[in-house]
Amino acid sequence: MDVIITGRNVEVTDWVRDYVNKKVGKLSRYLPEAKEARVELAREKTRNATARETVQVTIWVNGSILRAEERSADLFTAVDAVTDKMERQIERFKGKRRRRRQQAVPAGPFSGALEQDEEEEPSGPDIVRVKQFPISPMNVGEAIDQMELLGHDFFVFYNADTNNMNVVYRRKDGDYGLLQPELA
Repeated sequence: MDVIITGRNVEVTDWVRDYVNKKVGKLSRYLPEAKEARVELAREKTRNATARETVQVTIWVNGSILRAEERSADLFTAVDAVTDKMERQIERFKGKRRRRRQQAVPAGPFSGALEQDEEEEPSGPDIVRVKQFPISPMNVGEAIDQMELLGHDFFVFYNADTNNMNVVYRRKDGDYGLLQPELA
């Protein structure tokens, strides 16, 4: 698995790069089909000194996205914590695939959206970040599974049943909602 490391307000030294490659590279034994993992290291100026170092790992597996983020006072502690969290995500992901095969429901490839950073401070009505992501058709159930894997409250997807862009979201009561936009 290729590990791509980027740093934001952090100098990525050879020592840090080796440590991250060693830790994140171990995840490939759980997901041999994963080709690439992106690791973003960030140092933020916050009042809370125990959450200054942020490590985010994103792995694409057959169209699905697995993502974990951890914060800590120490960069290496955050790397350890995010790899532990990612291992739990992988187990949950593989368990869902296993259950689907046991139920004899054909599992189509997932497609996912990279989420907007929730940590960005609102500075006004300016667009400060634009993300592009590949989309492949999926049904509502697959979109809900992908949203749960990402740990988000909403998920934008191309609905294969209606041939339109839709949004699924988690309601406050724990159920799900589906937004189907129409042209006026």
